[in-house]
Amino acid sequence: MSGGNIMSEASSAGSNPAAAVTPERHTSLKVAASLGATLGYGCLAAFLYLISIQIYRWFRDGEWTHFGVSEGMRVGLLRCCVNDGDTGRLAALVHWLDTPVEWLGLHKVLEVLPASLALFVLSIVGNCVLIYCQDRMRDAKTS
Repeated sequence: MSGGNIMSEASSAGSNPAAAVTPERHTSLKVAASLGATLGYGCLAAFLYLISIQIYRWFRDGEWTHFGVSEGMRVGLLRCCVNDGDTGRLAALVHWLDTPVEWLGLHKVLEVLPASLALFVLSIVGNCVLIYCQDRMRDAKTS
């Protein structure tokens, strides 16, 4: 009887990939969970801020202010990473966001797609990464 229990315990431990979590994998799960939390909650805060601005302007002016993804990317890159006269990939991206010459369809999609929707989707993705990593770490502790 005890031989049957050993066999079933070994087969159940072998079918659980989280049972053998190395310290390196645990560290990478912690880092990924931190990045997921930062992305998820940061984008959620930005989403709430952007919606608040739009609602405020709607109450004040009576018109909904549209913020597209392309406008948000351009403003974010100009405030953070690109200065006047810069050259390089980010400067080329800002130039393309201002005056596209190619990939016109993609540019149109980025203009029409609301930045608030993109931020909300990114917050969901970040929280999914956080939950996945926490589940893997919890599974490793219980086994």
